[in-house]
Amino acid sequence: MFHRLASVALTFAGLALATLHAAHADTVSVAVAANFTAPMQKIAAAFEAETGHKAELSFGATGKFYAQITHGAPFQILLSADDTTPARLEREGKAVAHSRLTYAIGTLVLWSAQPGYVDAQGDVLKTGNFKHLALANPRVAPYGAAAMQVMDKLGVAATLQPRLVQGENIAQTFQFVATGNAQLGFVALSQVMTDGKIRSGSGWQVPASLHDPIRQDAVMLSPGKDSAAAAALLTYLRGDKARAIIKSYGYSF
Repeated sequence: MFHRLASVALTFAGLALATLHAAHADTVSVAVAANFTAPMQKIAAAFEAETGHKAELSFGATGKFYAQITHGAPFQILLSADDTTPARLEREGKAVAHSRLTYAIGTLVLWSAQPGYVDAQGDVLKTGNFKHLALANPRVAPYGAAAMQVMDKLGVAATLQPRLVQGENIAQTFQFVATGNAQLGFVALSQVMTDGKIRSGSGWQVPASLHDPIRQDAVMLSPGKDSAAAAALLTYLRGDKARAIIKSYGYSF
């Protein structure tokens, strides 16, 4: 009888804890740079499992998110593809002061879905017989801006200009290359990397010396200033579990 009562008590205690956990759970609206789609989906799942808070994710180009935020979009957290946009939002009073953190430093890769097409030094940019080279719109996507810097430094920007096709963001750019509509393109390493290796096709990891660092900052936006879930997510991004996921996709810190 005692064991039965103890079992019932434990069951009620478990239910009480679950109810308390659910009662304190909240949803945080997060604008996420397109290059960070895969790692953020994993982080959001782990975050919800551990905290009970749910991260509602929207993916897109950082420049587009900036325009939406300044026009009143109710995002609570921005995970930017650069460090300048969060700083600008802080200056303009659209983000919470001193809430910025660098959650990742991105790596640019010249990639083709065709094995053996892109060489290990990226010389295909000078010698390759290709029709289209894809990149994200450099006006709104930091990875696209970095790609333009690379081509400028290599002295091929003017020559390749007629062959460039622009994606609205890095996700669309990746699709251009993955589907073969562009023979090669500049994408984020995180989009083509699994277990520390490019999982298919061929690629050249662009040396960091050829472009400005792709320092990706997160910031709490004004609608999230009183949100426990928003604060918890920023804290979670600093933790070991989130960092392990981020590193597995080829980012550094």
